[in-house]
Amino acid sequence: MIIEDEQDLLNLYKDFLINKGYHISVTNTTASNVLSDYEEFKPDLVILDYKLPDGKNGLEAANEIFGEYPFASILIISAYDSVKQSFNSEKKFVAKNIKLLIKPFKLSKLNELAIDLVNKQSNRQIRN
Repeated sequence: MIIEDEQDLLNLYKDFLINKGYHISVTNTTASNVLSDYEEFKPDLVILDYKLPDGKNGLEAANEIFGEYPFASILIISAYDSVKQSFNSEKKFVAKNIKLLIKPFKLSKLNELAIDLVNKQSNRQIRN
């Protein structure tokens, strides 16, 4: 699942990940339906842009998902280095399967973090 307000970036991430063998079940340019989309598609990974146009940022959307699905895997992407402080001080994210990626980045880093997050989720499911 990819939520990115810039359509060009959304398409870039989607095409790159599909070429790496991922299945993208849903994309959106706002986080207004983040929980209902998550409930419907149950993605292995949610990629969330930090700055979104509908009044809900990526950290808030992640909190919403974790509130109902504490074992979700989420990758937050931001162009704002200052988001690191908010991300790192978010106590709700401790022991959650979540990472932050700051733009600009190489697409190989996106793939590396996606693999890591999905593998951690798979390992949790095996243990539970």
